[in-house]
Amino acid sequence: MSTKGNWSPPAVSGRLFTFGLVASWYSSNIGVLLLNKYLLSNYGFKYPIFLTMCHMAACSLLSYVAIAWLRVVPMQTVRSRLQFLKIATLSLVFCGSVVSGNVSLKYLPVSFNQAVGATTPFFTAVFAYLMTVKREAWITYITLIPVVTGVIIASGGEPSFHLFGFIMCVGATAARALKSVLQGILLSSEGEKLNSMNLLLYMAPIAVILLLPATLVMEENVVGITMALAREDFKLIWYLLFNSTLAYFVNLTNFLVTKHTSALTLQVLGNAKGAVAVVVSILIFKNPVTVTGMLGYTVTVIGVILYSEAKKRSK
Repeated sequence: MSTKGNWSPPAVSGRLFTFGLVASWYSSNIGVLLLNKYLLSNYGFKYPIFLTMCHMAACSLLSYVAIAWLRVVPMQTVRSRLQFLKIATLSLVFCGSVVSGNVSLKYLPVSFNQAVGATTPFFTAVFAYLMTVKREAWITYITLIPVVTGVIIASGGEPSFHLFGFIMCVGATAARALKSVLQGILLSSEGEKLNSMNLLLYMAPIAVILLLPATLVMEENVVGITMALAREDFKLIWYLLFNSTLAYFVNLTNFLVTKHTSALTLQVLGNAKGAVAVVVSILIFKNPVTVTGMLGYTVTVIGVILYSEAKKRSK
């Protein structure tokens, strides 16, 4: 029996499977981002809290189907009231992150939204420093300088800059980082750790319960308005259903890519995903960009790459 290099059928099929997963992860991530922008800004559906609640409702249903019926992963149970409270806390922060991100898309182009979102490592490092005894090597903190500097440059060169949208986008980025740090602190013991799919299974229904009163108070009669809009253009219902389903597949493909590659690979792919999302959004929405803005975003991405490399070497 002879083999030629690594091109055995199992190896080829394995590579194709991984490539398919990565392509699905890219498509769902960029797709939900662009569709959110289209609905909230271009289409004129001005209800980001209700949109987030639709996402969470879809994640609740599809998570249960994937785990309880399809058995994508074994179901993990919540073992105590304290663990449930910890999950509810994470869900609250998660809600804040997604709602703020969707609100920001009403006012900011996707390209600038992604530039600000790339500063997640900066906020993660700050919260980790403030909330835990863990300290990084000094070189790791130095690499955060270009991460922040790039956003400052991009802000100055952004022709569609909107202060409230910028504040919401920074808030979403900070909340995303806070959720990551809190998850490491709150669910640190072996008995409490949940994989990301099971965590979503419990977080999503809690998020729906948290978002429902906020929707009713802050987006009055949104269901009636949505139905009235749907009677004029039924495509809105399909947009919402597809968008909500995509929101779940972002989480599913995120889990599967990490499982079949590594967390580091996902981080590298994530850096590239931001750049792809920027290019695609500019081509679709044709929002104006400046050399200064693109320079700022490039500096931020370089800073994120340096930060990831410094973190890897310090381990």
